Parts: sequence; C-alpha cells; structure tokens
Amino acid sequence: MTAFASGRGAAAGYAWECDLRSVNGKGLDLRLRVPDWIEGLEAALRARLGKVMARGNVTLNLRVQSEEQTGGLVVNEAQLGAALDALARVESEALARGLTLSPAGAGEILGLRGVVEAGTAETDIPALRAALEAGVEAVLEDFLAMRASEGAALATLLADHLDTIARLTDAAAEAAEARRPEAARALREALARVMDLSEGADETRVAQELAMLAVKADVTEELGRLRAHVDAARDLLAKGSPVGRKLDFLMQEFNREANTLCSKAGSSALTTIGLELKTVIDQMREQVQNVE
Repeated sequence: MTAFASGRGAAAGYAWECDLRSVNGKGLDLRLRVPDWIEGLEAALRARLGKVMARGNVTLNLRVQSEEQTGGLVVNEAQLGAALDALARVESEALARGLTLSPAGAGEILGLRGVVEAGTAETDIPALRAALEAGVEAVLEDFLAMRASEGAALATLLADHLDTIARLTDAAAEAAEARRPEAARALREALARVMDLSEGADETRVAQELAMLAVKADVTEELGRLRAHVDAARDLLAKGSPVGRKLDFLMQEFNREANTLCSKAGSSALTTIGLELKTVIDQMREQVQNVE
C-alpha cells in the first residue's frame, strides 16, 4: 500500500531529517538508509517496521548532520612536539654555522599548521540514538495513519466490486435457468439427427452421450463457487490486514470460475455476463495488489 510521511528535529548536537515511504509489493522489502556510526540504530528501526507492516516495498531515509558544536581550541601535542623539535634543529644548525636567530614567540609556534585545532564536543551516542528512534516513531505514526486512511477507502472499493460480482453471479444463474428449455430442445434435435443419419445406432448410448454433454455444460458448480469466493473475500475484508496474499489467491479462483463460465455459456446472454464478470474481477485484482 502506498504511503508517505516525513519529519525533522534536533538532538544531542545533531539535526536530523527522516522520510518514510512505501509502494506496492508482493512481500515485505525494507530498505533503510541510516548513519552506520550509530550502533544498533538500523537493527532497532528494522525490527520496529517489521512489527507493523507485512507487505510492500518500504524505504526509510534518515539523514543526521552535526550542528558543529565546538569544544574550544585544543593543542595537538604530537604536532607541537614536532614543531619544537624542528625549531630546535634549525637553531642548532644555525649556531653551528655562526648564525644567530631571533627567538620564536609562543604566538608564532601556535600559528603553525596543526599545532592548534578546534575541538569538538564528545557525542553521547546512546542519547542520540534514543532521540532518533523517538523521532522516527513520530514519522511512523503519521505514515501508518495515512496507510489506514487509504486502506479504509480501498476496503470500500473492494466491497463494491464484490457486490457487483455477487449481482452478476445471480444474473448468470437466471440466464442459465432461462437457457434450459432451449438446451433441452437442442439435445432432442441432436439426438433425432444422429438417429436419422446413423443407421443401426444405439439410441440409449447416443442419449447417454448427449446427457454427458449436458452435464458438462451445466454451470451450477461454477456459480456456487463464485458465491463462496464472494463470502470468503468479505470475511477477509472484515478481519482487516494482513490479508493481501489470501485475497491474491482468491482472485485467481474468481478468474478461473469466470473463464469456465464463459467456456460453458452456450448462450449470448450468459457469455455477456461472463465477460462482465471477468472485467470486474480483473479490476478488483489490480486493487488487491494494494492490500497489505
């Protein structure tokens, strides 16, 4: 089911932005992009999303950026030692050659590259992780609310499709009943033609064969299964998610019965109804892809 939500905030010296989105999918595919330097964050978010979703391609993007808090100036002891060693060597070499150098001041030494650095405040990773999880939870709530709203609208649409299928099934039953006299007359005429054209044919055996054809053309079972599928689908919608995979299976069964009904139609009225059924079933099948 499609949905989108986003949010932003700040915690422990860091600003964060999060967006969560999903599109239709047969299974659950979670794709998380989160900072890998915050230990345990991705695993916690993946587990949380897995508890509340069962289907769809879900993407979570969490961007975290330092607000550049500084901890003042810090002397790099290694760089300072290296700089003093270098100065001492220069002065010693100068004296050895009879040269006198003016003494270097502290300001000059501190101005050398790398001797003084801007320190950064130490990050409280556990506190940052807890704040980020809380922030993502708020985004998730908005995301689930959007999915619930779309799900309610989708349930109404699917219920309308089921009502249409039930109505067409009843119409098919009436059309099948109306064709019975014509079908019986056609079988009697077929039996008469066979007996006239086949000298010595066993009338009983021919009648049995024609009766078998009549049984094969009967659509009572298909209509009964269509009604049963409608009831099963309504029960699933009443239960709520996750029912997407079960509805997928039912749509295959709906389509199978509609195909059989068309192949057995034997009348233009029943064929027309069968084709209408196939159209509605196909429309419903597309919508079922959105169900979790």
